Amino acid sequence: MWWFHIILLLNLALIFFACFYYHETLQLPGWGILLACAIAFVFTLPIGVITTTTNHTPGLNITTDYIFGYVYPGRPVANMAFKTFGLISMVQALTFLADLKLGHYMKMPPRTMFMAQSSIGVCIQNYYYYYFPMAGTHEDDPASDESRIKQVDITVPKTDDPTLPVVTFRMWVLGLTSCVVLSFVNQFFWYRTEPLSLSSITAQIAVVPLGHLMARAITNRVFFSGTRWEFTLNPGPFNVKEHVLITIFANSGAGSPYATSILSAVKLFYKRQLTFLPALIIMATTQVLGYGWAGLFREYLVEPGEMWWPGNLIQVSLFRALHEKEKRPRGGTTRTQFFLIVLICSFAYYIVSGYFFPLLTSFSWVCWLAPNSVLVQQIGSGSQGLGIGSVGLDWPTISSYLGSPLASPWFATANVAVGFVLVMYVMTPITYWLNIYNAKNFTLFSSELFMSNGTVYDISQIVDSNFQFDENAYQKYGPIHLSTFFAMAYGLGFATLSATLVHILLFNGRDILEQSKRSFGKSKKMDVHSRLMKVYKQVPMWWFHVILGLNLVLIFFACFYYHETLQLPWWGVLLACAIAFVFTLPIGVIAATTNQAPGLNIITEYIFGYVYPGRPVANMAFKTFGYISMAQALTFLADLKLGHYMKIPPRTMFMAQVVGTLVSVIVYQATAWWLMGSIPNLCDTSLLPPNSQWTCPSDHVFYDASVIWGLVGPRRIFGQLGQYSMLNWFFLGGAIAPVLVWLAHKAFPKQKWVGLIHMPVLIGATAGMPPATAVNYTSWFVVAFVFGFVIFRYRTKWWERHNYILSGGLDAGTAFLSVLVFIGLQMQNIEVHWWGATPDRCPLAACPTAKGISIEGCPVFS
Repeated sequence: MWWFHIILLLNLALIFFACFYYHETLQLPGWGILLACAIAFVFTLPIGVITTTTNHTPGLNITTDYIFGYVYPGRPVANMAFKTFGLISMVQALTFLADLKLGHYMKMPPRTMFMAQSSIGVCIQNYYYYYFPMAGTHEDDPASDESRIKQVDITVPKTDDPTLPVVTFRMWVLGLTSCVVLSFVNQFFWYRTEPLSLSSITAQIAVVPLGHLMARAITNRVFFSGTRWEFTLNPGPFNVKEHVLITIFANSGAGSPYATSILSAVKLFYKRQLTFLPALIIMATTQVLGYGWAGLFREYLVEPGEMWWPGNLIQVSLFRALHEKEKRPRGGTTRTQFFLIVLICSFAYYIVSGYFFPLLTSFSWVCWLAPNSVLVQQIGSGSQGLGIGSVGLDWPTISSYLGSPLASPWFATANVAVGFVLVMYVMTPITYWLNIYNAKNFTLFSSELFMSNGTVYDISQIVDSNFQFDENAYQKYGPIHLSTFFAMAYGLGFATLSATLVHILLFNGRDILEQSKRSFGKSKKMDVHSRLMKVYKQVPMWWFHVILGLNLVLIFFACFYYHETLQLPWWGVLLACAIAFVFTLPIGVIAATTNQAPGLNIITEYIFGYVYPGRPVANMAFKTFGYISMAQALTFLADLKLGHYMKIPPRTMFMAQVVGTLVSVIVYQATAWWLMGSIPNLCDTSLLPPNSQWTCPSDHVFYDASVIWGLVGPRRIFGQLGQYSMLNWFFLGGAIAPVLVWLAHKAFPKQKWVGLIHMPVLIGATAGMPPATAVNYTSWFVVAFVFGFVIFRYRTKWWERHNYILSGGLDAGTAFLSVLVFIGLQMQNIEVHWWGATPDRCPLAACPTAKGISIEGCPVFS
């Protein structure tokens, strides 16, 4: 199928080029091309059916003439071009289809037919046949019952019962309820200073007794017995496949959509109007658009055994513990008993770290050695400094940004650790203490934007009445400055992008090519799980095409109808989709094998800020379509892999994911809208009370990025007009780094550790900072080392039985008590005030150290 996708994309690119470059000759606007293609797409199937059954073809020429002549009169060449693209492309499609049917009758190999019709083979001859052999030239690879990944082999069941009921009444009730509850709670807590995120594991645990209760209490009467409409509310015992689908629904609510940050930035930070409908369209399309990309790449990122998605093994282990009966070993516990013990301990401990003793979330003891020294506190602070010696004795601190350390493969953990050490303990101190970019004028670690005197930049001074950049005001007010680490973070984002592309090309290019050949030929290499899934009907590709098409229509509608609000031109939508399409596969490969996903947010901001500056909302929307649709695709792909492991019928998975996503979007939007109207000064730290929890740290980072990339634009910060232009050299450094590793791997093939150096993960290790801080990383490394290396290597049996169960229990216990603490204590303003109630206790870590800079609460150096 991707051969035809390439033909479509190349043709569209050529058509757009011709219409723009030769506009005076052809007269055809860009929207006319899209409308013509839409007409051809809609009518090819019905007219094709008529042609194939009657040998007569109704013409579309009058229809195309009429439509375009009505909406765009007075331009004869444009009308002719529109008719050609709308009518003739469809007629040509019918001609090709007739030829394909002739080849079908005469038993011609399909790829040979393609070559003859497109004349590709004439140009590249033997090269073509080498890389794209004709059907039947490969022998099938026998499926093995042993998975190629050890962790998968010892965790995922290798059996299936296709007779288990899946789409049941209790699945719908518990699934939709879980989706709604998690969506509401996660969006509600999103704006908090310490945002609470309830993972799907919370629902995965909570629904177990409810599922068994419904199985016992609801009638098992069969309705409409003997008819095609026969059904029952209770098909039998609550089973694992129902449970998986409920968890898939819950996954849709397990986080806040990135698009809500656009809503926050516009209404709360820029203080501009944004109506409900365009906000809902943006939120819904960015979430569902990702499912279209997921469908296009499922052959590469779900079916191959090497794409194992480590994070899923936690949930697989938990499902098995909750549903498989096992005997308790002598002197030990069953997996279910172990899980309950961990859940209770985690539940009980979080009241200490999360309420009575928050200092445990960032225990920065180095700061106490010199309470009046800025330098010592910069070194020791876990939340505002380098975090040397800082540790977090709190599970949310450990797992909130990098995911569960118990799910991370050791080689990925080592790459993240090395990357963090190089950035945080080598590059950042050198840059700061050498005062590069006047670094000492500002705090060492912050996402704030500064003036040259170290004070926070007032963005409202450089926004005009049309919500665009005010050049004169900017020249008068002065340029924007970044903290040392924030500037380094952007440079490393540039390097991560180029490193990702080069690494995938060098280390995974051959595998992707082989998978392409298997995916579109008769021979496909299957592991035991892929073989078991063959009994179920697969989701046809055109379902995903429909999702992509409908989403693009809605996006174009929003961008045209609400152009003054969204500021995004139609070509920006196409460019964002092209970026998401290109990067989903390489970043998906990294995520599926390392449990870490390099972000695209910086490159999307950079590109669009350069070509379309001065429009902050346009930049935010572009980033959301280009980056978040890809990130959402990875989430969907991970869920598809979970369904693959647990043998859920693919079409049922499709239904659960799409319905769950749409329901969660509505709840997210309604919750955000309600909070913005009911909490005074939400997110405005200058007006909120000193100890307010409604400071919105993630949305603040999002807003700052919109200023840098969308309002001011990269040309004035990272381009020839800005002081940070040298950071562009990081692109080159990122491209070179994987080449050096690849050459070392070829030169020393016996040194296995060389092949485990993963430059995109290593360079992008600190991509979550800010809002993540040093203590989140240092604590994560310790736990990941103990469980991912020491216990996995020396206590393998214990690790096999308990590792992922331990992670799930820690998540669940913390999540349950977090909700109770907030509802029962914090919402009632019942707070604890004592020395240990303040995390970190390193107030001077945020102070600048340049001479003469005066900031409230900080010493002035002379």
